[in-house]
Amino acid sequence: MKRIILIFLCSIGLSVNAQVKTLTLKEAITYALENKSDAKKSKLQVENSEYKIQEVRSRALPQITGNASLTYNPVIQTTVIDGAGFGAPGTTIQAAFGQKWTSGAGISLSQALFDQSVFTGLKAAKSTREFYQINNQLTEEQVIERVANNYYSVYVQRERLSLIDSSYVNTGKVKDIIQGQFDNGLAKKIDLDRIVVKLSNISTQRQQIVNQIQLQENALKFYMGMPIESQIEIPKEQFEVTSAALTESPNIENRTEYLLLKKQEELLVYQKKSVVAGYYPTLSLVANYNYLGQGPEMPLFAKPKDGVYWSDFSAIGLNLRVPIFTGFGTRAKVRQADVEIRSLQEDMKETKLSLDLDYKNATTQIQNSLITIDNQKENMRLATEILSNTRNNYLQGLASLTDLLDAENASLEAQNNYTRAILDYKIAEVSLIKSKGELKTLIK
Repeated sequence: MKRIILIFLCSIGLSVNAQVKTLTLKEAITYALENKSDAKKSKLQVENSEYKIQEVRSRALPQITGNASLTYNPVIQTTVIDGAGFGAPGTTIQAAFGQKWTSGAGISLSQALFDQSVFTGLKAAKSTREFYQINNQLTEEQVIERVANNYYSVYVQRERLSLIDSSYVNTGKVKDIIQGQFDNGLAKKIDLDRIVVKLSNISTQRQQIVNQIQLQENALKFYMGMPIESQIEIPKEQFEVTSAALTESPNIENRTEYLLLKKQEELLVYQKKSVVAGYYPTLSLVANYNYLGQGPEMPLFAKPKDGVYWSDFSAIGLNLRVPIFTGFGTRAKVRQADVEIRSLQEDMKETKLSLDLDYKNATTQIQNSLITIDNQKENMRLATEILSNTRNNYLQGLASLTDLLDAENASLEAQNNYTRAILDYKIAEVSLIKSKGELKTLIK
């Protein structure tokens, strides 16, 4: 029975391990662009822009409507007229005009012949599509940046776990040595207690790191749009440190953030032109055709023998509307539109300065991170060498336990500092790639 349970548990473990997904940075970003709600909503906005364009275009097409009515008049209005018209001068005739039942059906057409606001809207349609396309690109870049930064953070936390596990193993070996010495009367109990406390502290630190890894992985999966319960693994080769290309300052006007503002300015100009169109006259063609039935009975199925008569009529005409005075309302709207344009232009100036600052800061951070990595790598080498020598001296009785513990702490700290330096570099690298407008290269 126990053997069956063991086999069952092993099969569960194999199935769980089989579900672990190894993710390169490219795969993580690609997954996010396909599954994260922000990216999906941005694509939906691009799709919706086509429908908005169709809505604008519809104003330039004929507008056709149908109508139908059925009216019952229980009391017909009478009109008092002079009897002279009916050969009875000096008398007054009270006559009722109309029928108890009236039914009608018709169709109407309206076609704009000249409407400046419609023409302006048609010109703005292409810019509207391009605005949402650029906005979609900006959203994708934001998704890429968040995923990349969290991806690298998960790696650093896992490296810290690997270091703490290595430290625990090495400290455990020292504890076994001291335990043997203590059993043989060659070590003090306080030394054994100190190493036991050291192991306990390392175990506590390990649990804290495990918690941090779980939180960081959850954040990464959230930014990817991946189910939180998914198991992921990150290959180490993704974190090789290579010197980033520090070129001349990129053309800020090619950055997505700036292009979006530029396109927004274009749309505001069209909006102003649309308001200015309020000064222009409008001309439209109208036409209608109707069929009318009247009689003392419901006309729908009645005939002339029932006193119900049907007739048709139609009309074709032009409607000209000329704005003369609007109480300065149009002028106020034009000035408001102009203020919006000037305000956006100030935002564009500020954005150019901000993007230039981002690039300068990213290059500075890259250079500093490379120096820090070299320094920390050397510190780590020296700390490892000191620890090895101190451990040998301790075994030979030439160094105290305090010296050994201090050397272990220094070595662990040096290795942690090195992994943090790598994280700082990779985050700075993402910032540099972003400042050059090349985030999409991370998925090529």
